[in-house]
Amino acid sequence: MNLQVQDLGLCSYKEVWDLQKNIHADRIAGKDQDTLLLVEHTPVYTFGKNADENHLLQHYPENVPIFHIERGGDITFHGPGQLVGYPILDLNNYKKSISWYMRSLEQVIIDTLNLYGLEASRKDGLTGVWIGDEKIAALGVRISRWVTMHGFALNVNTDLNYYDGIIPCGILEYGVTSMEKLLDHKISMDDIKNNLISCFRNIFINELIPMNS
Repeated sequence: MNLQVQDLGLCSYKEVWDLQKNIHADRIAGKDQDTLLLVEHTPVYTFGKNADENHLLQHYPENVPIFHIERGGDITFHGPGQLVGYPILDLNNYKKSISWYMRSLEQVIIDTLNLYGLEASRKDGLTGVWIGDEKIAALGVRISRWVTMHGFALNVNTDLNYYDGIIPCGILEYGVTSMEKLLDHKISMDDIKNNLISCFRNIFINELIPMNS
């Protein structure tokens, strides 16, 4: 699997959004290779194209910027201590199936969490990765000409207080959690990145279509 991984460290949302769009356009044009961007964002709320404005609550922190973006899904939070991944993949080389792609991203996170002794799962009818009735990872993607952008956000050492200002993903009846909360200690971001990259390659290399097929 020829995958370029870029670890961007801590970056503003707008900076990485612009980078995604440039790489996505190049991938559609056949000028680039598959890329996985890994980043922690400075605090930000993002609205997907299906978001309800009422899911931003009146007491949200007003110093946190808001972006309306082209991914699917509702409102979510990104911030330090959260590992965000933006795979920019040409699904023509894998499977041209949105549902397969979403389930594959979920499996990457499930497998990664399992390495830490956390038993994560899917929840029927909902997107994301869950531990019990609490969401630990959110997903939202855009696919154009079968090239992907946006992706997933895994709560590692995230300050969960920011979620008090929103109805995360528009789901009122369930909460959110983090690896730090569940394991009662901070997780090395370098370690989680390396483990996730390994799990990502394991999942997607099994579906890669050989060049001569």
